[in-house]
Amino acid sequence: MKVILQQDVRGQGKKGQMIEVAEGYARNYLLPRKLAVPATADAMNTMRLQEKAKKAEMERQKAAAQAAAEQLKGAVVKIAAKAGGNGKLFGAVTAKEISDALMSQHGIELAKNKIVMEEPIKSFGTYELKAKLGFEISGTVYVVVSEEK
Repeated sequence: MKVILQQDVRGQGKKGQMIEVAEGYARNYLLPRKLAVPATADAMNTMRLQEKAKKAEMERQKAAAQAAAEQLKGAVVKIAAKAGGNGKLFGAVTAKEISDALMSQHGIELAKNKIVMEEPIKSFGTYELKAKLGFEISGTVYVVVSEEK
């Protein structure tokens, strides 16, 4: 019997996949638990439409990531921080501070978890950080940390 999976089923397949299973397995396990629906013409058409919509959404997200990478190219984020002697900061500049500064200074919304930092910034200077935007697209964020006056 052919069924279309509504959820991932271990050992059978992923959500949205059409599979061939024994009739008893489908009737006694998959269908009553709403894990699958029979592969009728309507169900197959719905499955195709969902795949098409999913593909369009992925393309839209990829285009948004490309646009974000283009915006980041010319953006330089300036952050003022309090410091003690010999150029050391009190505390550190974190990815959240950089994300907030990007939003306020350039209007670019970038989640803090997309900014790649090996460790927080603890001294003055200019830094070049990588931003992973998804779909194997990455951008560069330039950060200038200066002394707060």
